[in-house]
Amino acid sequence: MSYTRRELARLALTVIPAARLIQPSTVLGAVLQAKPDSKVKGVQIGLNVPYSLGGRNMEADLLLQNCIQLGVSGLELRSQPVETFMGAPAELIDGRGADPAVTEGLNKWRSGASREKARAFRKKYDDAGVLIEIVKFDGIYAFSDEALDYAFELAKALGARAISTEIAEDGPKRVGEFADKHKMMVGYHGHEATGPENWEKVFGYATHNGANLDIGHFVSGNHGSPIPFLKAHHDRITHIHVKDRKANKGANVPFGEGDTPIAEALRLIRDNKWNIQATIEFEYPVPAGSDRMTEIKKSIEFCRAALAT
Repeated sequence: MSYTRRELARLALTVIPAARLIQPSTVLGAVLQAKPDSKVKGVQIGLNVPYSLGGRNMEADLLLQNCIQLGVSGLELRSQPVETFMGAPAELIDGRGADPAVTEGLNKWRSGASREKARAFRKKYDDAGVLIEIVKFDGIYAFSDEALDYAFELAKALGARAISTEIAEDGPKRVGEFADKHKMMVGYHGHEATGPENWEKVFGYATHNGANLDIGHFVSGNHGSPIPFLKAHHDRITHIHVKDRKANKGANVPFGEGDTPIAEALRLIRDNKWNIQATIEFEYPVPAGSDRMTEIKKSIEFCRAALAT
């Protein structure tokens, strides 16, 4: 069946209620555009969102449209866009996690939050061809027991296979108990100071405690190549953060200009068929004359090319 341009425009406005948020021409393009596919040679290239787009929170439809425009079909998604969609008060979602009043308010809100709205969020993304594989939670060590159960249940409602959070000294022991209870992996994210021994300690706390290996931070923190750690602990790595950094606490730079073995890590995952998302975490400064979306696209294409060869 063929459509006139006017009929396609009418269809776009019917299919995408978020038209009020986007220009009509953009909506029409979304209807005509094929579903994104960033899985290359068995490796899911993902994106940490909305962080890579410039913040912790973003309206659900706008975030989805950005992912579609980038051609990304797998995500590490922060909890803020989901909980905003579910109706969480903005002053809690956008508040500082270290504020006890915010923590208490969120724990209380989460205790009564409906998982149905989370499933509706998932359907919106699933229908567009964008999978939510990992859900990132900030401030998880201050969660009440009830809120920790909620975090794993929310991740499952979204279709995720793991949650992620920042690594800490002792907190992962308690979180790991809940991970084992819910039989879902937790990928603990490390920065420059995080070395193999830090993750290996966390692994000892719980079967479902894992690593979100940031290969750029690993190199910048002078821990050597991340490849040996990836080989040794691939079964505990939920996803890697892909960025390029210089050694010796060097800067974030465009992919291919730093010391991080991005291509080698991606091909290792590919060749061994490991279920590890290669999650781009965009952090290098946007060059003059360019913009964030253009640079993210370049980063994705770098990963595609590395996996294709």
